[in-house]
Amino acid sequence: MAEAALLACDWGTTNLRAWTLDAEGRIVEHREFDLGVSRLAPGEAARRFEAEVRPAFGAEGLPAILCGMVGSNLGWTVAPYADCPAGLNDLARRLVAVEAHGGWVRIVPGMRSEGLAGSPDVMRGEETQLMGWLAQHPDRRRGRQVVCHPGTHAKWMLVEDGRLVRFVTAMTGELFAVLGKHSVLKSDAPADDMDAFGQGLAAAGDGDALAARLFTARARVVGGGRSAESTPSYLSGLLIGAEVAAVPRLLGVPPQARVTLLGDARLCELYERALAARGVTHETFDGEAAAVAGLFALYKLGGAS
Repeated sequence: MAEAALLACDWGTTNLRAWTLDAEGRIVEHREFDLGVSRLAPGEAARRFEAEVRPAFGAEGLPAILCGMVGSNLGWTVAPYADCPAGLNDLARRLVAVEAHGGWVRIVPGMRSEGLAGSPDVMRGEETQLMGWLAQHPDRRRGRQVVCHPGTHAKWMLVEDGRLVRFVTAMTGELFAVLGKHSVLKSDAPADDMDAFGQGLAAAGDGDALAARLFTARARVVGGGRSAESTPSYLSGLLIGAEVAAVPRLLGVPPQARVTLLGDARLCELYERALAARGVTHETFDGEAAAVAGLFALYKLGGAS
């Protein structure tokens, strides 16, 4: 087995994914921890990192780099946002050092973009996946790219010549969860009915008047005799379909612009269906591999090599 040279962590709101990497950035070992920052008390992240994460790998003496919500006011320390446009080198120059027993430990800053209605938009963690995806192949750092990272708060990112110039967040995943638990659409049924999902995609139209379109999820059951168990799948299709239809316009990209999907394979499959239904060409890449590549690239540029 190759010797570990770096401890890399993607530390989010609900969990922590960590890897040890060798000197070439290849994965030596991977573990997950139930240590989401939303569950931690102030100051607890540093202690749990030293007491649990490092020892799990035998990585007490390794340099470490962390991204995600660990750099927010809920996490270890605030890593100030880097403003768009920015690329890999810009983020590497803004890595935030933290005090740790193991020596060199850095946190990746989040990113901030011009948002909607005069407000900013922000992300933490997705920027590292994006930069890792760009670092994996030089051709990706040329020209314009439209990248979608599905998730609780989906990110649609506009990249030009390897720099993130703007992004828009859609709270699609969170809206699905809230409506499914706390509204007239609540249901414990799994969202695995692909026929109903396709009906939801069709009902999404161009993504406008979403509040009105959402009521069709109830009306189709109480007035149309559709199965109540199909509601979560229909709702998922409706919300993802509306996002795919409407959000790219907010970035000023053409409706048929090619989209790169970057993230969890299962969730990306749903977005693939939504894009295909609109005739949009797309390609999907693994988000975890991109996160590892981004953390390693930032480490190499961040002064520890």
